[in-house]
Amino acid sequence: MMPTPVRDDYQDPLGRSVEWSFPGVPDAVRSARAAVRATLQEWQVSAVGDMAVLLVSELVTNSQRYASGPIGLRMERTPGGTLLVEVSDPLPDPPLTRVAAPEDEGGRGLQLVAFASRRWGTRRAAAGKTVWFELALSG
Repeated sequence: MMPTPVRDDYQDPLGRSVEWSFPGVPDAVRSARAAVRATLQEWQVSAVGDMAVLLVSELVTNSQRYASGPIGLRMERTPGGTLLVEVSDPLPDPPLTRVAAPEDEGGRGLQLVAFASRRWGTRRAAAGKTVWFELALSG
């Protein structure tokens, strides 16, 4: 479900989740990476840090490129030992996975998310969609 509205720098009282909202501009990608990196360091889950930052970068880039409007980002440490990351935008159409040719400059982001994450998927919301993935925090 797309957070409407997402509060900037919201963190739940138990410290298990955090949400941000970024404008749909190119700098959103850099800001999202920095927010994820800082939060994972604070949570002391650096083992998945680089992969989480890379996958967030891919999904926020897709949202910035294809949707207009705010980009929501939510991260949660689940009781089941996973990191759940959700990227939301106002475009209702689900992303399309495609096979990129070796010389293509793009088109590999969703393949990367699929191969690197424990699980991933999309869901529609009343005003857009959310693309999510999970990374194992241990083992």
